[in-house]
Amino acid sequence: MTMRIAKFMARSGVCSRREAEELIKQQRVSINGEIIANPAVNVEGNEKILLDGEKLPAVEDTRLWLYHKPAGLVTTHKDEKNRPTVFDNLPKSLPRVISVGRLDLNSEGLLLLTNNGELSRKLELPQNGWSRRYKVRVFGNVTPDMFDKLKKGVTVDGIEYGAIKAEIESKQGANSWLSVTLCEGKNREIRKVMKHLGLEVSRLIRLSYGPFQLGNLKKGELREVPQKVLREQLGSKFEL
Repeated sequence: MTMRIAKFMARSGVCSRREAEELIKQQRVSINGEIIANPAVNVEGNEKILLDGEKLPAVEDTRLWLYHKPAGLVTTHKDEKNRPTVFDNLPKSLPRVISVGRLDLNSEGLLLLTNNGELSRKLELPQNGWSRRYKVRVFGNVTPDMFDKLKKGVTVDGIEYGAIKAEIESKQGANSWLSVTLCEGKNREIRKVMKHLGLEVSRLIRLSYGPFQLGNLKKGELREVPQKVLREQLGSKFEL
């Protein structure tokens, strides 16, 4: 079975397909000794494929982990500011993994990790209809009807955000806890939208991503999704 080289690289877990396409354009990938620049080249997988002169990891069965990201870690493999990263804090026994989407430095909660970059890309797509649910603490004057305008989407600083469902869970003085659900998860989406409403986010915790729940996972704890559960949840929609 053949597949495009960018997809094969993502499937090996070394990067996402988008990142693979960029690496290929930078002429950092070779097949059987020949440097390529076209991410549409097809491979069977038995070729000698090198990235920066190093052999790609072997393609393994798709695996998925739930990770409780603490605040203070960036979701990147290498940070230009040398801040601590999610991947620096994972067990050394873990294979190379990439995240499904991101949580910013000050956000915490459920982060999905996988060894399959192609699966990561698919799980991030809004058209899959997977909702992300958050518990959000905000500071400011909160009223029940102020979130009505978010139900059909909102444009902030020229960026269009899809439908967001926000409800008040509790309120004490100028601080409120909200339940927020969305399907996109653009960069710092909740923080930007709340600021647009005159609210400042002081804490943001992701509770779920699609069918996967944070549950009782402790901060910094990692738990692999059993293969049976993984296939039940993903098998009919995604190629594993």
